[in-house]
Amino acid sequence: NCLAPMAKALHDNFGVVEGLMTTIHAYTGDQMTLDGPHPKGDFRRARAAAANIVPNSTGAAKAIGLVIPELNGKLDGAAQRVPVATGSLTELVTVLDKEVTVDEVNAVMEKAANESYGYNTDEIVSSDIVGMTYGSLFDATQTKVMTVG
Repeated sequence: NCLAPMAKALHDNFGVVEGLMTTIHAYTGDQMTLDGPHPKGDFRRARAAAANIVPNSTGAAKAIGLVIPELNGKLDGAAQRVPVATGSLTELVTVLDKEVTVDEVNAVMEKAANESYGYNTDEIVSSDIVGMTYGSLFDATQTKVMTVG
């Protein structure tokens, strides 16, 4: 998923202490077109997908520990399914071992970019990714850094 290359680059360069991710993604075929019974009895997914933001669970953060063992147990997450037909994003908030700047984070992400992990500085929206071949695309315009304490 798109979380792995981002989390790995952060951890390899700055050390991830812990983090919380949220996927905001287009509704899926598992959701109802109109309000009605859901096959698995999930009341939220029984609501009309194209008319609601539907909170959901995700195993993406926990699965990272299987792919990147040094992050096992350090990330958790949630999902929000939104009424768009395509396009998704993952927002990752982390506590790092080192203090960083926006420019440092973006430089690490740009260096990590490859044929499956893109780096973007354009002001795009969800429909702009249609047809892109990247498995994930880092949007450098959205990087934020906070210093606590």
